[in-house]
Amino acid sequence: MRRRQILPALALLPLAAPALAPKALAQGALSARDRADLQRVEAYLNGITTLRARFIQIAQNGATAQGTALIWRPGRMRFDYDPPEPLLLVANAGQFMHYDKELRQPSIVPVGSTPLGILLRERITLSGDVTVSGLQREGGFLRVTLFRTANASEGRITLVMADNPLELRQWLVVDGQGHTTRVTLSAIETGIRLERATFDFNDPRFMQGPVDNN
Repeated sequence: MRRRQILPALALLPLAAPALAPKALAQGALSARDRADLQRVEAYLNGITTLRARFIQIAQNGATAQGTALIWRPGRMRFDYDPPEPLLLVANAGQFMHYDKELRQPSIVPVGSTPLGILLRERITLSGDVTVSGLQREGGFLRVTLFRTANASEGRITLVMADNPLELRQWLVVDGQGHTTRVTLSAIETGIRLERATFDFNDPRFMQGPVDNN
């Protein structure tokens, strides 16, 4: 079924047999412009407190889904998928929870175990425990590829940003097996008021009636 293909789409689940780990850009390969652009990206990301946007998600196999994304830095994210996808993604309290509403089955991993968690840090620094492995400019867009220095084999995330003015438009997560998931944002709003309770997760298995197996 199509929705089962979507389930691991944000590359949150732990995977065996990792692909070849990405490599860092050599410091000598960075021009003054490169360093300036990385500083701009760093400042932009750290300037985001809250964000709301529509998203379209495309998995490696071409399966698609869409919905509404919320981010409240540090540490909080919520992806509400439009029907018929019965999926919910919530990040809070150091955990990512991916929930299938039909199966009533949550999958939980630490925020720090996925490259997507880089976006939710209190302070995003594109050096040290985060490594830049790619920097490209094309067609008015800036693409920056990152991975967690201590665990490169878990995967990487590429941020695609409009360059003038700087704005996050898309990210691509490549998991440890080399599978890519693309998330494209539209109707982006930042600096908006969000409710803290939006990012709480009360396990629906304890709030719903028994499953009808007939």
